[in-house]
Amino acid sequence: MQKEELTRDPNQTNPLVLAFLGDATYAHCVRYHLIARGLVKPNQLHKAANRYVSAKAQANILMNLMPELSEDEVSIVKRGRNAKSGSSAKNADIIDYRHATAFEALIGYLYLNGKEERIAEIMQQAFAIVEGEHGT
Repeated sequence: MQKEELTRDPNQTNPLVLAFLGDATYAHCVRYHLIARGLVKPNQLHKAANRYVSAKAQANILMNLMPELSEDEVSIVKRGRNAKSGSSAKNADIIDYRHATAFEALIGYLYLNGKEERIAEIMQQAFAIVEGEHGT
């Protein structure tokens, strides 16, 4: 599948749009990672994926990554964190929800800028953070 060119500058894109794209990108990477590790039963995959994609997990990933982010990345994180979504967190407190949105905005921003290598670096770190917590 070929990526269509957007006429918008990712720096000017609404952070909630970046988070929307980042959520899908991150979920795709998590699912691929789990399948590559040998998980093949749908129920097993769903339960394992939830550990990575929960707001609490994403907020924790972001907090661990913050010292290593560039100035531009921190700026996007702040925009994502401060964005008013109009929806409320279903299974998370508001702080975790905001930080999860910020993490997703960062991933969406990197994706729109064609920074696949940087996304891969962040994914490796994210998986290590989640797996280190759970001992998997």
